[in-house]
Amino acid sequence: MATYAAFHRRSLEDREGFWAEQAQLIHWHKPFNRVLDYSRPPFARWFVGGETNLCHNALDRHLAARGKQKALVWISTEVDKSRSFTYEELFFEVNRVAAMMKSLGVKQGERVIIYMPMIPEAVFAMLACARLGAIHSVVFGGFAAASLAARIDDARPALMLTADGGSRMGKHVLYKALVDESLKLARHPPRKVLIFRRGLDPAMASVRARDVDWAALEREVTLTDVPCAWLESNQPSYILYTSGTTGKPKGVQRDVGGYAVALAASMQHIFCGEPGETMFTTSDIGWVVGHSYIVYAPLIAGMTTILYEGVPIRPDAGIWWKIVQEHKVAVMFSAPTAVRVLKKQDPAYLKKYDLSSLKHLFLAGEPLDEPTHVWITESLGRPVIDHYWQTETGWPLLSAHPGVENTPLKMGSPSFPVYGYDVRLLHEITGNEVKDGEKGVVTIAPPLPPGCMSTVWGDDQRFVDTYFKDFKNQLIYSTFDWGIRDKDGYYFILGRTDDVINVAGHRLGTREIEEAVSAHPNIAECAVVGVADPIKGQMPLAFAVLKDASKRTTPQEVMETVDKQLGAIARPKAVHFVTLLPKTRSGKTLRRSIQALAEGRDPGDLTTIEDPGALEQIRQSLGNQ
Repeated sequence: MATYAAFHRRSLEDREGFWAEQAQLIHWHKPFNRVLDYSRPPFARWFVGGETNLCHNALDRHLAARGKQKALVWISTEVDKSRSFTYEELFFEVNRVAAMMKSLGVKQGERVIIYMPMIPEAVFAMLACARLGAIHSVVFGGFAAASLAARIDDARPALMLTADGGSRMGKHVLYKALVDESLKLARHPPRKVLIFRRGLDPAMASVRARDVDWAALEREVTLTDVPCAWLESNQPSYILYTSGTTGKPKGVQRDVGGYAVALAASMQHIFCGEPGETMFTTSDIGWVVGHSYIVYAPLIAGMTTILYEGVPIRPDAGIWWKIVQEHKVAVMFSAPTAVRVLKKQDPAYLKKYDLSSLKHLFLAGEPLDEPTHVWITESLGRPVIDHYWQTETGWPLLSAHPGVENTPLKMGSPSFPVYGYDVRLLHEITGNEVKDGEKGVVTIAPPLPPGCMSTVWGDDQRFVDTYFKDFKNQLIYSTFDWGIRDKDGYYFILGRTDDVINVAGHRLGTREIEEAVSAHPNIAECAVVGVADPIKGQMPLAFAVLKDASKRTTPQEVMETVDKQLGAIARPKAVHFVTLLPKTRSGKTLRRSIQALAEGRDPGDLTTIEDPGALEQIRQSLGNQ
């Protein structure tokens, strides 16, 4: 196909023919007998009857051609160590961990929670689960014990994997201690906890009969090749929890075959990653970007993938570009927040290293502002491709397609709908499509393409109610993001339509943070809103009513309560104490009006407000910042 437009058009007009072709990019143990079953909208089943395995596609099938090629390179600027593994060595390590899991009784279809830092063993564990047909659920290491316990109770894992500790900005994070605390809170704890010791917590305690030492078990298992479990394409591969507006995290459930095909196709048409090249994705494996573009996609494509433990400015602001030079990185993927951090550093770091191997830098996670896009493009002298997607989609939804056609890039725009996605911009009330230049909700007409979430883990109805019920009389998936399309067909993302805050690419529900704030014994009620932040995109801001104003309560105490409940990632930028919250006469908190005031905007129509004095308190508290 010569043009993006024709390529995209065919993906919608000849859906089955198009995806049958893309499916040839992966190995099928048993061919599928049907490309798409959409007999139960909005649930789509892709490559029905086909059997495959993510681990086989990532490792086994490459052994003959590239067994000696590097598959995984681990670089830690936190502990000043690095390790690398060829495809043969990674295959050996993954088989050994799969054997360890089997010895602990893990069976196909059982859940395994991985709560680990950015170390190679975490990748071994993910691929070992895929090999066994166990369902992994990786939980980001920044989440506190209560958040971890909620995910444990929803997934009901047979096994949990952790480490004694991790490190961030030179400070140790004691993972095992957090796991112990979470298992005291959890109602459905795992049978066993497998612990990798890094020597970061010499005082780490062990629980008899539950805790298993990684190194000791590794010595015990007699390593044989653990055969891949051949899974029907639509069986679950993993669960990844994402914030919702209800306070209860949603378990995004992904399939096996559709996901493998979507990732393999994206490496050709979007990321242009060739076998033998190196990809450096700066995310964390606890997020969807880490699942898709640190672990699975680069390995499925026969590339070398870099796993980085550290931050972009330690030991200095040139560390990422040094890695690009030393490992001849061809494809790099990061986030706008990271670029905005680097923008504040000495620009000499960008000129210090040879970046000639780099084909392009991809950015995603939150809206990319035009000035940042212009700055990084000019500084690198390389194409910088903004693209947009979600935990729910698993791979890009809006992007340029350099593997199909080199369309011009517009600064601050993630370009066009990706093949397979029937994107519509709809008016929030009428549900009609908006005109070019008008703001609308970014939606997708189902069926969702391969690789997207298949349902909410254990709750099909929540999947339908959350994503497909926003517009009356039409079954359409809402991204909960505002967007605009210009006259040339380029899209621009404007931010969330719901009560989810995007903090440096991490999605946090305001309801979750409100519950954490309210866990402080002297907080009667509170409202949390997301406000614009020049570095992180958005930050939470809390307004709280005290139960007893005579009891001294400080904002710091409230922030520490949030840290304990959710983790430092959810800590509000500030906590303001007021005597009442602005509400409608029916009792609904006017969060949009609070947010508008916090961002210096008009609070809008206030005819339904119960007490105008409440909003005046908000205004005064903000003025005293």
